[in-house]
Amino acid sequence: MPLDGGIFHMKKFLNEFKAFALKGNVISLAVGVMIGAAFQGVITSLTDNILSPFIGLFTGGNFNALNFKAFGATFTYGAFITSVLNFLIMAVVIFLLVKAMTKLMSIGKPPEPAPAPTPKCPYCMTGVHAEATRCPACTSAIRRIHCE
Repeated sequence: MPLDGGIFHMKKFLNEFKAFALKGNVISLAVGVMIGAAFQGVITSLTDNILSPFIGLFTGGNFNALNFKAFGATFTYGAFITSVLNFLIMAVVIFLLVKAMTKLMSIGKPPEPAPAPTPKCPYCMTGVHAEATRCPACTSAIRRIHCE
C-alpha cells in the first residue's frame, strides 16, 4: 500500500473527526459534563461538610466513619451512604435544572396546536386515519359522511 493512501485516509479521518467534534451537540455535551463535574464538588462538599455532620449528631460521631468488621474486613457503610446521598442530591438538582431550562426555553414560543382527533372504528374502537375506508385492525368497511 503506498504511503500517500495512508496519509489520504488520515486526512479524511481528521476532517470527519473535526466535523463531529465541532457539532453543536458535542460542544454542549462537553460543557455540560464540565459543569456537572464542577457541580459534583459542590454537592460532595454539602454532603461531607453539612449533611454528614448533621446526621452524625444523631449517630454519635462522624457519619462517614460508621463501619463494622466481619471476618477481618472493615465495611465503611457510612461512606457508602454518603455516596448514595451525593447521588440522590445530584439527581434531584439536575432534574430541577433541566425542568427550569425546559420552562425557560418554552417562554415566548406559541403553544403547539392540539392534534386533530383521530376517528375511531365503530366496531373495534381502533384509531383510523381520517381518509381511510377500512379499519386497519378489523378490516371493517367504514362509512364516511362527507359534508361539503
